[in-house]
Amino acid sequence: MRVGYVRCSTIEQNEARQLKMMKEQNAEKLFIDKASGKNIERAAFKEMMAFVRSGDIVIVESISRIARNTRDLLSIVAELTEKAVEFVSLKESIDTTTPQGRFMLTVFGALAELERENILERQREGIEIAKSAGKYKGRKPVDIDENKLKSLCKKWRAGEITATAAMNEMGLKPNTFYRRVNEMGL
Repeated sequence: MRVGYVRCSTIEQNEARQLKMMKEQNAEKLFIDKASGKNIERAAFKEMMAFVRSGDIVIVESISRIARNTRDLLSIVAELTEKAVEFVSLKESIDTTTPQGRFMLTVFGALAELERENILERQREGIEIAKSAGKYKGRKPVDIDENKLKSLCKKWRAGEITATAAMNEMGLKPNTFYRRVNEMGL
């Protein structure tokens, strides 16, 4: 079976171009994710990997659609190969059944990872520029009842309650809880 995998990073992005390519490739089954490719924790991707069987062909528009780092890409292709599933990347014209194709896959995977790192670097630079211009102040701090936190911290330090119970009572995640406890010198 010809299985198409389509991924856009955000809900606002349009997958029409990729869907058109899948239709041209006669993809019989499609799996579509609207999620970042930074890791493999994507619902449709996992569903596709569980679905494919020996003799199937997984088709993607480009390597960056299935993975954004070399380790994930090579792991995915190894898993597909183990299942006797071929992998085709249209943009890069990759054929994983040959040594040259596997080599090119590694090179293009490294390029996809480099592209992601460059995107993150540009994002960090943009945030720094916005901060220096006073336009970016980060996330608004979570409002908390400091007296309640002090009381719960006292109980926690005395062993009357667990830190988890204190976090739940305050409605805070662990990193926020511990940061506030440290900031307040509790």
